Amino acid sequence: MAPTPEPTRPPISDEIVVRVAGLTKVFKDFWGRPKARAVDNVDFEIRRGEIFGLLGPNGSGKSTTIKMLLGLLYPTKGHITVFGQSPRDVKTKGRIGFLPEESYLYKYLTPGETLDFFGSLFQLDADQRRNRTEQLIEMVGLNQARSRTVGEFSKGMQRRIGIAQALINNPDLIILDEPTAGLDPIGCREVKDLIRTLARGGKTVILSSHLLADVEDVCDRVVIYYGGRIQAQGTLRELLATPDEIRFTAPLLSREVTEQVLALLRTEGGDRVRLENPTQNLESYFLGVVERARAQAETSGATSGNRVAAFIRAGSSDAPNSQADTVLDRLTKSAEVAPVAAILPAPAIPAIDASRLDALTRNEKPTAAIPNGAQAPAAGTASPSPVAPADLAQANEKLSNLLGGRKSP
Repeated sequence: MAPTPEPTRPPISDEIVVRVAGLTKVFKDFWGRPKARAVDNVDFEIRRGEIFGLLGPNGSGKSTTIKMLLGLLYPTKGHITVFGQSPRDVKTKGRIGFLPEESYLYKYLTPGETLDFFGSLFQLDADQRRNRTEQLIEMVGLNQARSRTVGEFSKGMQRRIGIAQALINNPDLIILDEPTAGLDPIGCREVKDLIRTLARGGKTVILSSHLLADVEDVCDRVVIYYGGRIQAQGTLRELLATPDEIRFTAPLLSREVTEQVLALLRTEGGDRVRLENPTQNLESYFLGVVERARAQAETSGATSGNRVAAFIRAGSSDAPNSQADTVLDRLTKSAEVAPVAAILPAPAIPAIDASRLDALTRNEKPTAAIPNGAQAPAAGTASPSPVAPADLAQANEKLSNLLGGRKSP
């Protein structure tokens, strides 16, 4: 089956979107003395519909240039215009989308809430935010993760939502700083396809990346920084072509014809003529293998949506129980808990002196209990005085309370 041809891009417009002339940025110390010349006398132009690459090693001035294009830094010297205006113009900023090297996202928001928040910064109405959010989430492949918070995402998934937030305002100029960092090969291909689609729609893309293969796949022109200066710039065809060599591509030929062609070529080129089989790059081969395998069988490797292992959810049986676990275990085993009535002590009931109670109810003198070994009073001995009426009334009242309010006879 022949591969589907890629849609042709319209010719790059002559409209200048970004113009940089004599751009210089010098960082100074506290005393105003020059400390570092980050960008030194840089000139370039970017046209509408162009994919423009910013290349260079770390510390070469790429990020400083991007910050000046965004209006976050003032140039020390030189001139910058974006859409013919200063990059600090508010309306100009509304036409720019930016993906920083590190996505600064609110980790407690879901993808939908994140895009709604950034859409509100551009003063989009509720219907626009809702429609664009749905389309962008679907586009970057986060439809199945829309209920999760961004803090739970891997770096690759955060890059995907970062790309979506850079497009929420439908910008005319998109600045992408390391857009494929953390993405798997399939995600990298999707991002590169997206960049090409944006350019076909007339949008301008500035791409800064250390992955030169990605830049080679999508960029029309590049500039290469070193030491704050542009060391080379131009189209990829101009920069990568080897002027003193040519390459022939032919279908598989018979051995006799191949030998005749080689002999003819070597009469002119000598030992520099080589015969090689064409090869594809590793990315294309990888994607082809994965696509064929996906159509034939399911993988037993890493997949999404698997349930958490039982021993992780319930706790390892090999680990010793902590004191809290032991108490919780005991409380949850209701069959082993003793009844409350058996645990609580029975209330103490005081002993009742029956003879005293009987004497009180008959208006008689109570008989004192005689301890063991004690002598009873002899006959004729003066006995205690009878109970006073006031004491008897008080005793009757106490007795009535004990008997539940019954009146004594």
